[in-house]
Amino acid sequence: MDEKQIEEFYRLRKAEGLKIDPATAEIFWTYEQTMDPYGIHPDLPEELQQVGREYFARNPGSDIWVSFDDLPDATRKALRARGKGERAAFSAGPNPTSDIPL
Repeated sequence: MDEKQIEEFYRLRKAEGLKIDPATAEIFWTYEQTMDPYGIHPDLPEELQQVGREYFARNPGSDIWVSFDDLPDATRKALRARGKGERAAFSAGPNPTSDIPL
């Protein structure tokens, strides 16, 4: 991806994140690079490569997974609060980067 494609990729996720309803969102976690949870930076410097648990959400029926880091604060807080009451809400799930065109 070139810089323009990366900017568009993030713009789309930020816009999609504004539409996510915390009450109905599908959420899961997976292990990803914490500095590149979408896996779109193939040349991530070694000193920035760190794997950790990353959380993603999407609207039911959407094919766009959004990192919790790209969600509005209120949405992220509501999803985390919801996850405390629903053990399955934070299950490991499908890799959101598998549908990302590179």
